Amino acid sequence: MERFVAVLEVLICSGFPTQIAIGATLAALGYKPFGATGQLQITFVVPLSLADAVVLVGLIVLFLYSHGESPREVLFGTRRFANEIAYGVPVTLIALGVAIGVLLAIQRFVPWLHSVQQNPLAGLLRSPRDAWLFALVVLVAGGVREEIQRAFLLHRFEVWLGGGAVGVIVTSVAFGAGHYVQGYDVAIVTGLLGAFWGVIYLRRRSAVAPMVSHAAFDLLQILQFVTMRA
Repeated sequence: MERFVAVLEVLICSGFPTQIAIGATLAALGYKPFGATGQLQITFVVPLSLADAVVLVGLIVLFLYSHGESPREVLFGTRRFANEIAYGVPVTLIALGVAIGVLLAIQRFVPWLHSVQQNPLAGLLRSPRDAWLFALVVLVAGGVREEIQRAFLLHRFEVWLGGGAVGVIVTSVAFGAGHYVQGYDVAIVTGLLGAFWGVIYLRRRSAVAPMVSHAAFDLLQILQFVTMRA
């Protein structure tokens, strides 16, 4: 029964059910995901991402408490936050190196995996206001929510669903698949980065360093998009 409940919690906190429910609610309220030209609308992406972050983190805390577990202990361990933040900064450089190296290898050996010429998320950054809004999204929904989500899912796999290694594989594949709209190459890189941040959590028992690294990595991507448009 505990394993069955763990599977349900993993599915609920995978991100897909909550985003579908919130997206449908926003659409019913008149917030459309796509504009007249088929381009993603930042007025839909921002509230969807922020609302999903709040709901998902709330569910994770609720599920942990329902099992008598401490969210503080499971998600952040006993390490000092300042030390973990300092650790996460250089980890960002490693993440960048992994991303660049894999993308160059794909471009050299399997260029057909570059299936999307124009990243649809780059089209969201049409003005300085859009860039600031999207920066907020990657900080809250990317850095904070996704790493809390990853830590919770890995904890569930480690305790009830086959171990941490299985959790890293399953969550990383799902993490990459969730980015396939940006291209197969981006999905592969994203999955590998998810595995990288997942291993860091398992080794340090704290999601702080992955949060810092993930948020900084995403912010650098936004800076790249803005610079290219300038």
